[in-house]
Amino acid sequence: QVQLVESGGGLVQPGGSLRLSCAASGSISSIYAMYWYRQAPGKQRELVASMSSSGNTNYGDSVKGRFTISRDNAGNTVYLQMNSLKPEDTAVYYCNFWVGPEFYWGQGIQVTVSS
Repeated sequence: QVQLVESGGGLVQPGGSLRLSCAASGSISSIYAMYWYRQAPGKQRELVASMSSSGNTNYGDSVKGRFTISRDNAGNTVYLQMNSLKPEDTAVYYCNFWVGPEFYWGQGIQVTVSS
């Protein structure tokens, strides 16, 4: 089993920044990829960013140039640096790790962008 714990969410004004963290623990053998998703009220969950085990990254069109996914040297923690935040970025953000044959989800963390 793998446990994912997210942190760093909260309330921020438009144009501000936040950094989300997601730390993995447990039976971590091979992490194939790491993902950040978000889900706004009344909307489907959408992929925000991803990073493969080799370090390749991809971003959703709505966050390109504003968000950056990264990881620590041990490869067990993934970050999402969010800059130039907009009210439409308001959502619950979830991290997701692809470990072996399974996908694991974090509990979700609220990000609210409002003045």
